Parts: sequence; structure tokens; C-alpha cells
Amino acid sequence: MNKKIKTDAVEHLFDAIMCLKTKEECYSFFEDLCTVNELLSLSQRFEVAAMLRQHRTYLEISEKTGASTATISRVNRSLNYGTDGYEMIFHRLREKEE
Repeated sequence: MNKKIKTDAVEHLFDAIMCLKTKEECYSFFEDLCTVNELLSLSQRFEVAAMLRQHRTYLEISEKTGASTATISRVNRSLNYGTDGYEMIFHRLREKEE
């Protein structure tokens, strides 16, 4: 875990997120919390991560998501050298589908 982000404010935000129970609650909370562009950027990064895991090329990913190669590269770095947060979520999503 990156100690730079472990602050009381971030802890409070994560506690709030963990209180959300439905997708509609997520929409309401995140629409209030984030700008449209911030939310679209987060969802774009998540889509990029999913496509990278499917071994799609940067060109394919960029064409489908509109992400820049810099964004794709940053997400790829997180997948390869990050804290496995993406992997944990993708695993849980797979389990949920089964």
C-alpha cells in the first residue's frame, strides 16, 4: 500500500464507499463525488485494464476506449508492478459470474 495515500481523509472516503449497497447507490454517490470526466476516466482505466489482461494491443485498446497510449502504459504498469488491486477485483468479478 502506498503510504502517501493512507490519510484520514482517504480512510473516511473508503469507509463511505464500503457502505454502498446497490449500483444505484454507487451512481448517486459517485455522481455527487466526481465530475463526469473524472468518473469517465476511472471507468476508462478499468476498461483498459480488462483489455490488457485479454492481451489486446495498445492500438486496439486506444481505438475501443479512446485512451491515450500514456494512459494505457500507466495502467499496464499498475497491472505488472502495482499492488494487484486490479487482479483482486477481476478475480472477484469472475467468481461472481460463476
